Amino acid sequence: MEDIIKAYRNVPYFNNKTRGKRAGLRVEIGKGSPKEIMDEVRDRALLQKIDLKSFNDEELKKFMVDNNIGIECSGFAFWVLNEESLRRGKSTLKGHLKFPFSHGVLGRLRSAIRPIENTDVKTFAHDENSKVVFLSEAQRGDIITMTSGSERDHILVINKVEPSIIYYVHAVTWPTDGEYGHGIHEGKIEIINPEKSIVEQNWVELGKTGEENYTHMRAKKSVTELRRLNWF
Repeated sequence: MEDIIKAYRNVPYFNNKTRGKRAGLRVEIGKGSPKEIMDEVRDRALLQKIDLKSFNDEELKKFMVDNNIGIECSGFAFWVLNEESLRRGKSTLKGHLKFPFSHGVLGRLRSAIRPIENTDVKTFAHDENSKVVFLSEAQRGDIITMTSGSERDHILVINKVEPSIIYYVHAVTWPTDGEYGHGIHEGKIEIINPEKSIVEQNWVELGKTGEENYTHMRAKKSVTELRRLNWF
């Protein structure tokens, strides 16, 4: 899990301003693997006659933002959880995932042929793919899903658990991130009362808590659940 998170470290959050353009490429819809993203970056740089070798991490990220290349939350979760599934000897995610929202022959066919592109937050959060677990049972590889709220659906992946602290990682853009500051954020949830819900704990991200913590505020506006993939 750590290796793939590191591979995404300087990838920006996907900006959908050109959604639909070259939709055949996963990287064009925020679903690309780290390799697919870097292959596309190199192709774009070659077309624009830009030498990427001279770029530092900040300049590379800016180039991706300017070329509308990035990763969205469920795409990031898919690849991180896919690596975790393989690490556990459970095979790939696409070998386990169900697509309860794919209807009709064509819908099921699309999901079978393009499972990554058709995996969204609600797919992860559906009972056919995951189950709710107690706060005290949280473990690495669990997910926190936010659905049916006033904000767009969102997903976090838990990458570490310590006594009374849950660490998570996700692809996101905060209103304070500016044009180039968005991407992979890490945060933690300090368990102050295990008898209360996950949104009633102390969330810390980018040094922010309370109303300054956009992720926590987003969780409060959604149906937020701690879940575990059924084959984990």
